[in-house]
Amino acid sequence: MAAEVVTVTEKAGPYEVIVVGGGAAGLSAALVLGRARRRTLVVDAGEPRNAPAAHMQGYLSRDGMPPAEFLAVGRAEITRYGVELVRDRAVDATLGEDFAVRLAGDGTTGAGRTVHARQLVVATGLRDELPPVPGLAGRFGRDVLHCPYCHGWEVRDQAFGVLATTAASVHQALMVSQWSKDVTLFLHAVAEAELTSEDLRRLAAAGVRVVPGEVAGLAVEDDRLTGVRLADGSVHDREVLFVAPRAVPRTDLLARLGAEMNETPFGTYPVVDGRGLTTVPGLWAAGNASGFAEQVVNAASRGYRAGAAINGELLMADLDTAASH
Repeated sequence: MAAEVVTVTEKAGPYEVIVVGGGAAGLSAALVLGRARRRTLVVDAGEPRNAPAAHMQGYLSRDGMPPAEFLAVGRAEITRYGVELVRDRAVDATLGEDFAVRLAGDGTTGAGRTVHARQLVVATGLRDELPPVPGLAGRFGRDVLHCPYCHGWEVRDQAFGVLATTAASVHQALMVSQWSKDVTLFLHAVAEAELTSEDLRRLAAAGVRVVPGEVAGLAVEDDRLTGVRLADGSVHDREVLFVAPRAVPRTDLLARLGAEMNETPFGTYPVVDGRGLTTVPGLWAAGNASGFAEQVVNAASRGYRAGAAINGELLMADLDTAASH
């Protein structure tokens, strides 16, 4: 496993690009920019969304790789091209002649210092907010899961439960039935009357059992999920519980800088073009800061696309400036 690389930024003058966020999207953008010989800084708070997971799946050539190892390799790669990386948190950003990003100073250097760049990439991702069911958070990423594409193969043919937080949880129950034929939908926060006739028809066709009543907690033995406990005291044997967390996008910097935002059923995200450019010139969003459904491989792709587009924007701007003199 590659060693984690964290360097201290000491060079004078503004950067060409600052990337806020050191996950797959941010590191991918930085890799492209470093290889394009752009002076780039990555500000990484060290809070990846997939930290609870032991492995990441579905990334061609990296399937099963631990997320921490993936990020460590990425950090080592970008530094080979002169990209600087600082472990810190961006707490504010303003736009004048350039982008000014203020750091918290809770990382390796300089309390409250401000760094500047011509272009800014926000790749701060999102956090998953779990329903307030006792025991859920402690098992998240282990046998409490959210994505069958991320974890379905590893838990295939086990006894699945699905915790319904909205009527949309019916869709999740139908999806996970692809990986197990033993699926129970616990209605929890959803009334039986909210299920449509189409919901009931599809659930029956998939063999999904429907159990009404509030879920009060989990049954665990030898550090393994063994069941789901209802408020009436009954326990239903289950080995895996799927849940849909509420997505909380980390898009404060984008909003502060005036990017147009769009309300979606999965949170508020910036309006971006196909490259990741927001409605503010020079301000880009990538990964889960630009949308909900960005798996690691998708986030890396979005970061790459933004990095290449930024290099082109900077090149043309410099050529236009040179031509005007």
